[in-house]
Amino acid sequence: MGRLFGTDGVRGVANADLTAELALGLSVAAAHVLAEAGSFAGHRPTAVVGRDPRASGEFLEAAVVAGLASAGVDVLRVGVLPTPAVAYLTGALGADLGVMLSASHNAMPDNGIKFFARGGHKLADELEDRIEQVYEQHRTGEPWERPTGAGVGRVKEYDEGFDKYVAHLVAVLPNRLDGLKIVLDEAHGAASRVSPEAFTRAGAEVVTIGAEPDGLNINDGCGSTHLGLLKAAVVEHGAHLGIAHDGDADRCLAVDASGEEVDGDQILAVLALAMREAGTLRGDTVVATVMSNLGFKLAMEREGVELVQTAVGDRYVLEAMKEKGYALGGEQSGHVIVLDHATTGDGTLTGLMLAARLAATGRSLAELAGVMERLPQVLVNVRDVDKSRVTTSKELSQAVTEAERELGATGRVLLRSSGTEPLVRVMVEAPDLEQAKSVAGRLADVVKSSLG
Repeated sequence: MGRLFGTDGVRGVANADLTAELALGLSVAAAHVLAEAGSFAGHRPTAVVGRDPRASGEFLEAAVVAGLASAGVDVLRVGVLPTPAVAYLTGALGADLGVMLSASHNAMPDNGIKFFARGGHKLADELEDRIEQVYEQHRTGEPWERPTGAGVGRVKEYDEGFDKYVAHLVAVLPNRLDGLKIVLDEAHGAASRVSPEAFTRAGAEVVTIGAEPDGLNINDGCGSTHLGLLKAAVVEHGAHLGIAHDGDADRCLAVDASGEEVDGDQILAVLALAMREAGTLRGDTVVATVMSNLGFKLAMEREGVELVQTAVGDRYVLEAMKEKGYALGGEQSGHVIVLDHATTGDGTLTGLMLAARLAATGRSLAELAGVMERLPQVLVNVRDVDKSRVTTSKELSQAVTEAERELGATGRVLLRSSGTEPLVRVMVEAPDLEQAKSVAGRLADVVKSSLG
């Protein structure tokens, strides 16, 4: 059996790769590893379970709840809420673990299972490995102690989770958003109720699009992976800015008043300077991944902000932040972590803090985001290849070396296998867009020929 966990939980096509049986089995294993379920525990463990609006989340949630309760874990079902809401509630309610059912920005047929440990933190690799080990032991027939009678878990609807999470978001803002008009694209996803409510309570005039989930339309032509509708709506409504979330709202991208995209790197740059000004950017340091635009690195150097870079994945950003006590980190894709207020990327919180900076300074988003200049960056996703051989192919290694020689110190190349999808990502940065496209295209051809 290959490793089930990718960079962000267990993910696949619902009812094909990610079945009810797998969801149930993983939940039992997670109960044993994270909640210490069983007679030796000495307490009654609790789990918080939430999901995004995907139709498949309904049966997968039932399987997860059944697995947890059968292992002696009491379950608080919070319903459709963002991933960061489940993480927050796991910590705020003192639960032993949290479970979120979502495939984030992936298309509707996919789904995923994300586990959180006590405090609402994502799992370290060793915990994921332990869950897989226990799951495999049970799957192959090794018996496990099943509680009976009063020992089985109880299941309760926790409707208070919505208000508790929204109140938290509004309470941590440095200032109100009065006077701002904001368009929110909810991707027909998990934040369709939460985000408009939070922005409205914070004082903004809100226009919403993509906020009518029906279980089938999540991420469909809208949200952070499809910004066209948001760009048009911001211009049409004369809004100060637009905010786009993905399906589970752990990421945030923005659009300025003229309809231009503001990506995660630019948002990080704006928030880094705001937090440094407020004295909350510990160590005057921000954490980002190797995918961050070279322009972001140059801007932080110019502004006197230290940059720590990690592997791709907000979990690795978070690990680096926790290790050194840094307060801000994130990814170009819009996963932004403000560690004083969240244990994971929180798209709604990020959007609120970005809007708060506009309200506090009276400056436009375009002006604030202008602190960095994005170098042309081309990303090509190559499908139907053996992504496990990215680091071992001699032909591919030689092609990368030649590309790096051509670009010199003014550009860079990054190849990596996706942790959430069956593909290889080719990223090229160069001073000129056409050069970046040319190099990326050649490398993508080599990936196809050498790993196909």
